[in-house]
Amino acid sequence: MTISEGEPSSSAAQTIGLIVAVKELQGLKALDLNKLLRDSENLTIQYCTKNGLLLKIDMEKLAGSLPLHLISMLISFKRDEALFRYLLSAIRLLYSLCDLASRNSKLEQIFLDDVKLFDQLLDFVFYMLIVLGGCKQEDHAFCHRHLVHSTLVPCTFYLLTGFISTKWQDVVHVLLAHPKIDIFMDAAFGSVRMVVRCLEITLLAYYNDFSMESNLTAEQVVYYLCQQCEASLQFLQSLCQQKLFKECLLMNQEICGEGSVLFLALSILKLQIQPSLPTRIKAALSRLKSKILSILLGLCEVESISYLDEVASSPQSLALAKSVASEVLDLLKIAFGRDSAHHNVDGCHPMGFVQLNAMRLADILSDDSNFRSYVMLCFTKVLTAIISLSHGDFLSCWCSSNLLETEEDCNVEYDTLAAVGWVLDYTSLDITNATNLEFIQIPNKMPRASYAHHKTSLLIKLFANLHCFVPNICEEMEENHFVLKVLECLQMDLSDILPGFSFASDASKAAIASKNLRSLLSHAESLIPNYLNTEDLQLLRVFSSKLQSLFSSTGFEGNHIQDSKFELSLSQDKFTKLNINEHYQVAQNAGGCPSPLTGKEPACFNKRGNSKEGMSKNAAFPDIDQPNTRAEDINKGSDINMQDQEDNVISASGTREIDVDALNTDTSSSDTSSAKGKNSFEHMYDGKLSKLNEDRKKVAVKENKEDEKLATVQKRKRKRNIMNDKQVALIESALLDKPDMHRNAASLQSWAEKLCFHGSEVTPSQLKNWLNNRKAKLARAAKDVRAAPAANVDNPILDKPTKLVLGSFDSPDSPGDALDTRDHSLAKIASSENSGPSVAGFASTGSLQFVPCNAGQVVVIVDAAGDEVGKGKVFQMHGKWYEKSLEESSTCVVDVSELKIDKGLRLPYPSVATGNTFAEAELKVGVVRVQWDLNRVSSLWSE
Repeated sequence: MTISEGEPSSSAAQTIGLIVAVKELQGLKALDLNKLLRDSENLTIQYCTKNGLLLKIDMEKLAGSLPLHLISMLISFKRDEALFRYLLSAIRLLYSLCDLASRNSKLEQIFLDDVKLFDQLLDFVFYMLIVLGGCKQEDHAFCHRHLVHSTLVPCTFYLLTGFISTKWQDVVHVLLAHPKIDIFMDAAFGSVRMVVRCLEITLLAYYNDFSMESNLTAEQVVYYLCQQCEASLQFLQSLCQQKLFKECLLMNQEICGEGSVLFLALSILKLQIQPSLPTRIKAALSRLKSKILSILLGLCEVESISYLDEVASSPQSLALAKSVASEVLDLLKIAFGRDSAHHNVDGCHPMGFVQLNAMRLADILSDDSNFRSYVMLCFTKVLTAIISLSHGDFLSCWCSSNLLETEEDCNVEYDTLAAVGWVLDYTSLDITNATNLEFIQIPNKMPRASYAHHKTSLLIKLFANLHCFVPNICEEMEENHFVLKVLECLQMDLSDILPGFSFASDASKAAIASKNLRSLLSHAESLIPNYLNTEDLQLLRVFSSKLQSLFSSTGFEGNHIQDSKFELSLSQDKFTKLNINEHYQVAQNAGGCPSPLTGKEPACFNKRGNSKEGMSKNAAFPDIDQPNTRAEDINKGSDINMQDQEDNVISASGTREIDVDALNTDTSSSDTSSAKGKNSFEHMYDGKLSKLNEDRKKVAVKENKEDEKLATVQKRKRKRNIMNDKQVALIESALLDKPDMHRNAASLQSWAEKLCFHGSEVTPSQLKNWLNNRKAKLARAAKDVRAAPAANVDNPILDKPTKLVLGSFDSPDSPGDALDTRDHSLAKIASSENSGPSVAGFASTGSLQFVPCNAGQVVVIVDAAGDEVGKGKVFQMHGKWYEKSLEESSTCVVDVSELKIDKGLRLPYPSVATGNTFAEAELKVGVVRVQWDLNRVSSLWSE
């Protein structure tokens, strides 16, 4: 048989010749092919098959025809196991040819210089992934089709590294330049989901009766599928580690808005790891979870686009994201519940950084307004159980630099040739002995002390995020919500939450919790600044102090512990807005009250400023004066620290009690509540609510005296100015390039240092607070603009335009210095309260009014500092602009006719399609057509 350039043949004959050549040559490695080429002339080799047939094959023609041939096979032939086995053989041959190109200059010229061939290879990969992502898997486990299909996905992925580059930045550059990159992304995640589905079906049938189609054992099949899943997911992880790919991914509506990534994450996180599984399978499944968590973390950390805001933009994707969050929190619950002293770690099979990645993701979710309430609802019991551990267990798990159990990760070095050879051989009927296929694992270890410090710092951040309360952003009812939930949970049986540990009795829970928190605070001092920031540590101090004050005020540890349960149940009635008289009747009849903590999720999770979950100031502890801002919580740190030290002193013998990690003895002398606190609720069961209220008032009098002292100190310490006008202008300019600066610790540190050169000292934590408040106020201002009635357009305009001052930072009497006057002025401008503000410089052309605009209307656009950028006409107000919803982003599209700044400046909403600068926008569209924030677009009315 001949496959050469000089002999004409029909299309069918050429196809048959290609099929024969693929089947015969696919088993040869690059070195074998190179040897045949050295013995040939003009890239035409002679190959003798096992049946004695001599094949004459033109390798140049074979390489040039193979991609298009495979595409036609996908289109024309039935997509069954036979076709997939052939495609595996062809991909294996293509991979060998690409490898051979580096050793043979003529083949290298074909693959590198032939643009048409290169495009065909890319088209084949794209189309192959589309087909694989659309194949519905059969419910029959352990079938050959599952094995073949699962192998095709990673082999197709890694073919890209064969003909493009082994460097991931080069692969990403080529993919992003392709016009169908969005299709590739969706198909890539979809195809990996199908591989996970194959694994899921096989795992479910692992312990049931099944009929094997070959000599493979059940364990070999499951482990092989785990390997293919891990290799496929690792490829996506490598792509997502590239910044440009992540940003492009987040701009894809199919991926973010419709939840392709979340569906994949949910399917992997739901894979059950049963204790009876072989160690290597458990390790592989655990690494899958670690890798998908790493991908989610990477997306959440993108600065230019908020992934969590994107997924929260629709009810469907938000519900899906909460399902993923629930699985993440369940992972942590299982991980925290293992006693490390009795947990065997197999160093030969790394499990991946599952716990660490899950804690990092939980930290991000608890700090996001879309998910904070949900995390609090689902995870408060677990956090309460942690601080309720016996002191010795708590110290060994959370206050030690030498944990008995740590995590290790690894990267799999995928071998396409070995994977294809294994699945083709061992799905055949003529093989009697199946061998194991093992890929090389490149270990990724973290020093034991570093791992322990990261773990502890993330626990502290969870407490800090959930306890944080920022006025004017959070609802009043959210204040103290977390600490009250912890107090509720302390009255429950928590032994089933962390089954691997022992817990103290109810009578000593408060003492143990207080002692554990003091030890955690002491240990946390050593984590600053490498692992923890001062802001989170101070918030933990505030939480610990508030919990201790609640212990004292409710007489939590006394003989009347049911009394405090009754008090908290009444408080919960305020939360759920139920009829208090109904609960009062229940208390009278039963001598108590049902457990106030329900598992029902609140009906709505809005931004922090609109959250419906929390407690009102008229709830169980109305007279406890709380810190008003996150900044004020921090300023209380020194006073609270002194209080912590006082809690540690004066035991019964008059000596000082010191918490030391090495001491595991529990002492409750400094943690027990005073008799006065216990007696406050002594007669709670007399059935009279008036008596209950009188007792609460007595407690409040004592609390208020202490809180008044703290408030006095706070007033003296509070600075009225954070930044001057120059500093504000600098940070506003920086936000155009880094709108999500508040999520990047390095950026916060860098800009805090830069701002100090232009005014008063600004710490990273102060800058983060300022940015968070600014973001919330702008969001509310934009919402007011959208909600403004059309009648406001006809409002009278001031005769004399006034200067819009954005640089003033004299804080009003509102609590906290993190909220600045500039944000307040922006909110007024965007709302209907301000009927006619104008910007200096437009007095000669007319009055500038911030009102809703219409398409075709003449407008002026201004920057974040209120300075004029240019004039033009509104091009589009509604719908989508290059796949971006204008309503959701609170923006419009403006054709700028008179630009008053440099065209080289970066746009607030840059993109590949519309340009990154004003100059690029003009080149791409023909006019300077830009997307602009509604609250910075103003109609220009003639006088």
